[in-house]
Amino acid sequence: MNSYPEVDPEKNPEGGGGGPDPYPIIPGLPDDIAELCLLRVPYPYQTLAQSVSSSWRRVIRGPSFLLARRSLSFSLPYLFVFAFHKPTARIRWQALDPRSGSWFVLPPMPAPKASSPPSFAFASDPSRGKLFVLGGARTDSESPLDGVVMYQASINRWSPLAPMRTPRAFFAAGYAGGRIVAAGGCGAGLSTSISAVECYDVESDSWSPTAGMRPGLVKYDSAVVGDRLYLTEGWTWPFTFTPRGFVYDPYEDAWKEMSLGMREGWTGIAVVLGDRLFVVSEHGDHRLKVYCPEGDMWRYVNGDRFPCETLKKPFAVSGGEGGVIYVAASGLHVGIGRVSEVGDGDFMVAWEVIAAPKAFHDFSPCNAQLLYA
Repeated sequence: MNSYPEVDPEKNPEGGGGGPDPYPIIPGLPDDIAELCLLRVPYPYQTLAQSVSSSWRRVIRGPSFLLARRSLSFSLPYLFVFAFHKPTARIRWQALDPRSGSWFVLPPMPAPKASSPPSFAFASDPSRGKLFVLGGARTDSESPLDGVVMYQASINRWSPLAPMRTPRAFFAAGYAGGRIVAAGGCGAGLSTSISAVECYDVESDSWSPTAGMRPGLVKYDSAVVGDRLYLTEGWTWPFTFTPRGFVYDPYEDAWKEMSLGMREGWTGIAVVLGDRLFVVSEHGDHRLKVYCPEGDMWRYVNGDRFPCETLKKPFAVSGGEGGVIYVAASGLHVGIGRVSEVGDGDFMVAWEVIAAPKAFHDFSPCNAQLLYA
């Protein structure tokens, strides 16, 4: 496991002002060649590279740097896992390089010490390497939080954003229609449900109210498919009533009821690949299944059996390009499922497992987000 320091440009003697840098990026090389060299620096070490000189920092922090890495296929996927240490309830973010199996610890996330790890909500903008953490709850006062912070992989730093209009915990959030939607959850005393919904505009750093949802719905799971936010409360004991579920359309600013087949079969943790919704079943042998909208039904995915021997609950799941599913499990072992369509709406999956270091034995995942960095 590796860790790296957060670089503060305000304390860096190479800092310089805001004007043009008079020095070459790499002495003896044309600037365009030097920029290509910096583009090849892997994500975990870009922050350290910024401390070399103001010229390097200017290039790496430039608005076109991440775009160039993606277009040249230098920007690679990393799995960011939010976990807590069970004996101490300490929370920590860390990133896995799925190619090497190496882990990197992120700077501490700004949050009250007495925070409930499962109470936060999460959203991400993977192509821009941005991760958002919203709300949450204090365990000492059982009060919801309104804070929002953003992690940006290109600078390895957390930044505070405008707080939500309504403090909330145990709620749904997703990046839909170019904005972050926060819906439902628990309010005062963690005993009241919230029907208010709000959207965050990344460009203006501001929240605005949107169409409210029906009260009394606390999130079991949610997913964004095709710019729509799907929210289900899940099955609850004694399984007498079909779970409720709703769908938010940001373009119409309206909620509608989720189809019966979708909410009845949503029995696990969701992950989206392209425009397809998959679920890793929470019970039994944790088989993967896919939702088929044309028949409002779920189908099991064929192929390898889920690696239950290594991957134990709780799970945190994320999806990436090329039909790849990442499942972070207890002890931070990670399963990678490669899904392929074999025709007629049928899919196959092949699983492999990246074993975590023994030092992660007491860590449990709460969320996982795949970012390109």
